[in-house]
Amino acid sequence: MEKLTETQLSENLKTLPGWEFQEGAITKSFRFNDFKEAFAIMTRIAFECELQHHHPNWENVYNTLTIRLNTHDVGGITLNDIALAKTIEAIING
Repeated sequence: MEKLTETQLSENLKTLPGWEFQEGAITKSFRFNDFKEAFAIMTRIAFECELQHHHPNWENVYNTLTIRLNTHDVGGITLNDIALAKTIEAIING
């Protein structure tokens, strides 16, 4: 598992609309109809995170879910973060 270079990160972010690099993590906020819908999506994401052995930093306030991904072991973004972001997009846009 290697930390992506700035160029690699930039290229990968082009495949993830709305995701941005901020403060050492890739991040995106999602808005849902209500808390119940946001929490249901979080639950589905949690199962995928367990399967990938990679877990987000996230915050849920009512109908908004903000997700931050990075790999602490390398101090930056890896392909694991990109893969999880793509999985999250697939779940949300299902």
